[in-house]
Amino acid sequence: MIQHFDPRQQHEKALSKDLGTPAPAADAAPVRLEIDGVAISVPEGTSVLRAAALADINIPKLCATDSLEAFGSCRLCAVQVEGKRGTPAACTTPVAEGMKVTTQNERLARLRRNVMELYISDHPLDCLTCPANGDCELQDMAGAVGLREVRYGFTGENHLAAEKDHSNPYFSFDPSKCIVCSRCVRACEEVQGTFALTIDGRGFDSKVAAGQDEAFMDSECVSCGACVQACPTSTLMEKSVIDSGQPEHSVITTCAYCGVGCSFEAQMKGDQLVRMVPYKGGDANHGHSCVKGRFAFGYATHPDRITTPMIRDTIDEPWRPVGWEEAIAFAAERLKAIQAEHGRESIGGITSSRCTNEETYLVQKLIRAAFGNNNTDTCARVCHSPTGYGLKTTLGESAGTQTFDSVMQADAIIVIGANPTDAHPVFGSLMRKRLRQGASLIVADPRRIDLLKTPHLEDAQHLPLRPGTNVALVNALAHVVVNEGLEDHDFIAARCDTEAYRAWRDFISEERHSPEASEATTGVAAEAVRHAARTYATAGNGAIYYGLGVTEHSQGSTMVMGIANLALATGNIGREGVGVNPLRGQNNVQGSCDMGSFPHELPGYQHVADVAARGRFEAAWGVALDDEPGLRIPNMFDAAIEGSFKALYVQGEDIAQSDPNTQHVEAALSSLQCLIVQDIFLNETAKYAHVLLPGSSFLEKDGTFTNAERRINRVRKVMPPQAGKADWEVTVELSRALGYPMDYTHPSEIMDEVARLTPSFAGVSYEKLDECGSLQWPCNAEHPDGTPTLHEVDFPLGRGRFAITEYMASEERANRHFPLLLTTGRILSQYNVGAQTRRTDNQVWHDEDVLELHPSDAEVRGIKDGDWLGITSRAGQTVLRARLSERMQPGVVYTTFHHPGSGANVITTDSSDWATNCPEYKVTAVQVEKVSRPSAWQRRFNEVDRAQQAYLATAREATS
Repeated sequence: MIQHFDPRQQHEKALSKDLGTPAPAADAAPVRLEIDGVAISVPEGTSVLRAAALADINIPKLCATDSLEAFGSCRLCAVQVEGKRGTPAACTTPVAEGMKVTTQNERLARLRRNVMELYISDHPLDCLTCPANGDCELQDMAGAVGLREVRYGFTGENHLAAEKDHSNPYFSFDPSKCIVCSRCVRACEEVQGTFALTIDGRGFDSKVAAGQDEAFMDSECVSCGACVQACPTSTLMEKSVIDSGQPEHSVITTCAYCGVGCSFEAQMKGDQLVRMVPYKGGDANHGHSCVKGRFAFGYATHPDRITTPMIRDTIDEPWRPVGWEEAIAFAAERLKAIQAEHGRESIGGITSSRCTNEETYLVQKLIRAAFGNNNTDTCARVCHSPTGYGLKTTLGESAGTQTFDSVMQADAIIVIGANPTDAHPVFGSLMRKRLRQGASLIVADPRRIDLLKTPHLEDAQHLPLRPGTNVALVNALAHVVVNEGLEDHDFIAARCDTEAYRAWRDFISEERHSPEASEATTGVAAEAVRHAARTYATAGNGAIYYGLGVTEHSQGSTMVMGIANLALATGNIGREGVGVNPLRGQNNVQGSCDMGSFPHELPGYQHVADVAARGRFEAAWGVALDDEPGLRIPNMFDAAIEGSFKALYVQGEDIAQSDPNTQHVEAALSSLQCLIVQDIFLNETAKYAHVLLPGSSFLEKDGTFTNAERRINRVRKVMPPQAGKADWEVTVELSRALGYPMDYTHPSEIMDEVARLTPSFAGVSYEKLDECGSLQWPCNAEHPDGTPTLHEVDFPLGRGRFAITEYMASEERANRHFPLLLTTGRILSQYNVGAQTRRTDNQVWHDEDVLELHPSDAEVRGIKDGDWLGITSRAGQTVLRARLSERMQPGVVYTTFHHPGSGANVITTDSSDWATNCPEYKVTAVQVEKVSRPSAWQRRFNEVDRAQQAYLATAREATS
């Protein structure tokens, strides 16, 4: 009987054991062979080592692992093949039809013991005190080969006294235990793509070195953890394991940082989280990770966690710790009293893009059903709301079209206004892998991002456009496509609205959109634009990935439509390797939009004015729902200052730090009669709150997140909530106190309700997610296992619609008073407003926000690296330290917003997208000059911060 192993069976087997080498191509022809007399059939290209492992025939190995290409250095996996001389390595030997392999006999046993003797003769014999004891492949293989003595002794030359490297805050490097298997080096190259590690020296002098034989922290290492995970000994070891010992059980869950949605094994000792190990079965990350998800989890148990509800009558009073029941009652009574005096529309809420789908769904349900209005919004308003508007208008669906894996089929990749290696690093590594394989790269960005420095990248084009000129650039690209006959006419005829196409073609063909005419506006050379357009249009498969550098503009929605126009015109929609792909910032931005957080849409993007859709929710929820859209976040702020909006419930967002024009936000929050903040820390918004409800981290709850590729992943509780309640339970109790009962006993019941009311989630359940691992919506009767690629056959609109994308210059323009343009973004080590990462050792990489500027701009102002700079805009002033950088173009400066004291959003303005009110963070005209002290805003911030921390310390002391 022949054992057959198709790709699905191989995948399932790989989740439970390391198969030694990667899987071959999924469509490879079957090959039959015998291993130790067992007849098996595997795809062509499978290694003998992997084939044996699939049949549960375990060949000893050290240098081989199924996350890396075969290397064949350790010689431990030697086998015999009938009819062939010698003992080839099973990891580098491909299967062949009719092959007969022997994996165990006395000759092979003796060879393997000899190999192990050589390893052990230069290895510390401290297994009992080694932190890897019980989880060491070298130890396991010594047992597997039956090693009982080391004949060579331990007195000769060795590496036992090699100096340890403790420079990295998260892992140590002990070269005395290194067996030079190269797994760490290969992981850095093949998986991460950083090439920070190398084998230095030859023969006995060979050693693993970081950079130019530097300490890890001084090298180009990005602390992704791939090397640590690949290491078969304790050479590279997490400090958390060294301190706490080996974990004893694990739970699979989903990272709560960026929109990639990586799956992790949370490895535990009781309720203590020892380490996070990327789960190889994760469909978004395939066993890879970044420094945040892998190591920066300490915030979940940080002493700053809010674990007791607190209330106060006014924001000038100290906090008063109370029990849950009193806090909920206090909040509910205030909300009811305000509505009784000022009307139903006087209160609202903001959902979280960090909380689960289920929790976000409940908050918008609370607002619509218990508050009785549609005054609900989410942080997507200030990041990706133009994505929803632009893609809905052109393609009919408010989401990206592809899987992350689709990039591996792309021939040309355009990255616009995104920095994947910093903001979405695991996907950035995958993209780099494809670029090393030969795909062309086009980056449109005011800065030179790290992706342009990808090792072994052959064709990289940088279009250094001026901030605010995105639409002019995409129109110029489209002009080249049309005027040089590079359109996919068959696709357009079959899939697109003909009338809309003709109108767009007439518009885009006008000479004013040519690269030559646009050059003065964008700052990008005309020939560079033409080269980029030809590269994309003729590549075969062209994929576009974009980020907040597209959406956070006054023409964000226009630009998203322009990107969709370009993809439609070239036929780059509806198959693998192409598409329009927004890179979502926070872990559940996509999910918060899906769950109905916007004031004009119910869950599943069903408009509140749609009678049939609203009727389904009314029947399920047992209340009449408002058919008019509610207030957006900016409208809430304006109405609060004007006096008609009086109360706000904010779950898991720090709008005082993240939203633009901080002075305006603070004025709005100060005007409220009741601000309820639910968060795990005392954030900047909570300083204006009357009720502070403890939140729960992703480790303390069950639920789901939806990532940037529409992938719904399970979040599983690994420890009890520190404050006693998960976020969804708090919302349920507040709703009950307001007189609207919500009866749920588990988040799975909430998802079941979502599935009943939301067509795109109709087939989603926890049981289905556990069965499939993850699902990409739409998931319904038509697509029971989800939809990896959108628009393969048609569009929700019927046909794709080209949109007219007229370029309108931003109102924020440089002049002699404000001669520089400020743009903002993120950095690898920190995340969003920094509330989580600032409470971890990630601080060692980025402990303050700085202002990057070109040396020429610094020189004319007499600025040196490290000087304090006053940055003044039309909105305000702040002070940051200078960092001179050749990545910047003259006339453009850049900063991040991870530290609240930096005041980055003090200087951003109220200018916003014409369609969605998404703020124009990316274009702020500023002046920069050397100063000697913080700005007035920062001095006031420090005073308020000290007072709040004192209040909090007093409250904690009273509680304890």
